[in-house]
This record gives sequence, C-alpha cells and structure tokens, in this order.
Amino acid sequence: MIDIKRINELAKKSKTVGLTDEEKEEQTKLRKEYVQSVVGDLRAQLDNTYVLDKNENKVKLIDYNKAEEAEEKEAESEEKNDEKSN
Repeated sequence: MIDIKRINELAKKSKTVGLTDEEKEEQTKLRKEYVQSVVGDLRAQLDNTYVLDKNENKVKLIDYNKAEEAEEKEAESEEKNDEKSN
C-alpha cells in the first residue's frame, strides 16, 4: 500500500528544512509508486466501463472509441473522394 502520509511528510520537510539524499530517493520512489497505483486503478476502471452505442448496445468504452475513430476516418475518406470527383 502506498504511504501517502509519508509522501506528505517528505514534501513538507523538503519545503522547510530540505531532504537528505536518502530521503530524496525515498520521496522519488514513493511518488513513482503512487503514480503507478493511480494509473493502474484508472486503467482498471476504464477497462470495466461500458457505454451504449448508436444502436443502444452495451459495449466496452475502449471498443466504442475504436469504432468512433474508424467511423471518423471513413467519413474523412469519403469527403476527400467527393472533393476529388468535383
């Protein structure tokens, strides 16, 4: 588990009296662990997020985004083809 209290203690100390080299290393390590934890939790949350598509089908958010991107590319391609034929 990430020790937020310790991260905050080190941050406060760094602003007042400064940190030793050992404390700086600890702070860097704890911050990296915290960021990795937050990113991992967010990724897990998004991996389990569902939306309704245009046909009201329940699809995973990542699959929905891929479908939207494909539709946008197809629309752009059609626009370019229309411009060429005019």
